[in-house]
Amino acid sequence: MSAHHRMDKAFKDALELPLLPNTKYVIMSDCHRGVGNKNDNFFKNKNLCFVALKYYYQNQFTYIELGDGEELWENKDLESIQNTYHDIYRLFSKFHETHRFYMLYGNHDIAKHNKNYVRKKYARLYCTDTTKNKELFQPLSCHESIILRATSNPEKALYLTHGHQVSLLNSTFWPLAQFLVRYLWKPLEHFGITDPTSAAKNYYIRTDTEKKLNAWATDTKHILIAGHTHRPLLTSKSPYYCNAGSLIHPNCITCIEIENTTLTLVKWCMRTQTNGRLYLQREIISKPVSI
Repeated sequence: MSAHHRMDKAFKDALELPLLPNTKYVIMSDCHRGVGNKNDNFFKNKNLCFVALKYYYQNQFTYIELGDGEELWENKDLESIQNTYHDIYRLFSKFHETHRFYMLYGNHDIAKHNKNYVRKKYARLYCTDTTKNKELFQPLSCHESIILRATSNPEKALYLTHGHQVSLLNSTFWPLAQFLVRYLWKPLEHFGITDPTSAAKNYYIRTDTEKKLNAWATDTKHILIAGHTHRPLLTSKSPYYCNAGSLIHPNCITCIEIENTTLTLVKWCMRTQTNGRLYLQREIISKPVSI
């Protein structure tokens, strides 16, 4: 099966959500939440993420996570990840309570394609304050893809998925890729050796992945929003393929906001005031694109 066919299959039974002028979505991807150890690339940006999530929750955005939310290839125990970032999961729960929370799975958290796994692992969260389990997501469904479709014009739509489908290793042969990451590349990362098969770390693989994603979007004439490569992209010169980036950049996190049927690529980063105090700032990093 070709990359094109795998992408077609990903959207065959996609969940459809309304795209209205007054609806607001924030799309984040590739959080790779871990257990707070040296391999946890999310740990350094946890405060940036928490502040951004509070902003989007308070401003009535619907949160969509495009996959690789948890780093389940390096870590077997999801409960340890949830305990490490219990504040973030409790905020996720608030989004969910107001029907503003949707989670897709990517290759590094592909275990979430199993409904029984999701129902068992995401139902409750152990609260360290009360030493009791609290309801987290009940119920919760994880999807491979989502289509945001304008009710006034059904031809106007946004196609959302993680993007690993264009990689044969990360889709069809993902058990092999998981084995290599968990038992080979994870230990070697301590010595500065990066995974050469990763689209986020290997320039040539990243470029090839982006070409395939853009080719599918151009051929189908769909506006595609993906993650996987960790490289944020939103440009009027390439109106079909966009990328939300990731939450594990060295000095910032990136995401795509959708408001008034307009896409805006933003980053959250740490800045310094003249008095030396640190603050977190939201910055627009590309020209907004109307759908």
